[in-house]
Amino acid sequence: MKDELKTQQATNKLVKKLVVTVFLMFGFGFALIPLYDVFCDITGLNGKTSEVAAVQSSSIDKSRIISVEFIARTQGNLPWIFKPEVKKMNVHPGEMHQLNFIVKNNSVSNMVVQAVPSVSPGIAAAYFNKIECFCFNQQPLKHGMTADLGLQFYIDKDIPAEYSTVTLAYTLFDISENIEQDEFMKLFAANKN
Repeated sequence: MKDELKTQQATNKLVKKLVVTVFLMFGFGFALIPLYDVFCDITGLNGKTSEVAAVQSSSIDKSRIISVEFIARTQGNLPWIFKPEVKKMNVHPGEMHQLNFIVKNNSVSNMVVQAVPSVSPGIAAAYFNKIECFCFNQQPLKHGMTADLGLQFYIDKDIPAEYSTVTLAYTLFDISENIEQDEFMKLFAANKN
């Protein structure tokens, strides 16, 4: 009887430790996202650009041309078409440019997606300024519909000379299941697509 009591106490103690460990791991998982954002902002790694809209410089460096490549991909088996209207653009630093990414929801249901940008090389991200970008907002699209998603950007004229090519890549993620039903309905009521 005494051995059974000790075994039961040891089991209870182990279960409590495991429950606490699970909660700590869950909390750490949630903390990783803001920690990652802070890390990327400080180091400039992973090509994350600042969400603060910078004012375009009044002068344009016409002596330099930077090739900007655009890549669009979908995460997993997302049944969407997602592509830039142009794959490559030559720009002068300081010059404002605008283009669209074309999306089509080929699924049988309404969906909400979010685009996550990445700039390569990572250090060039500090010089890539997005003034207006579809990646700033969730994008609802009814099944079978097509939309143009706008991007307005410029490359800072202070970008170091060794960067003659910059790649802006977007990955589209399905976030429909992460949105509460009321918010989901509001997004589609506000969006005419």
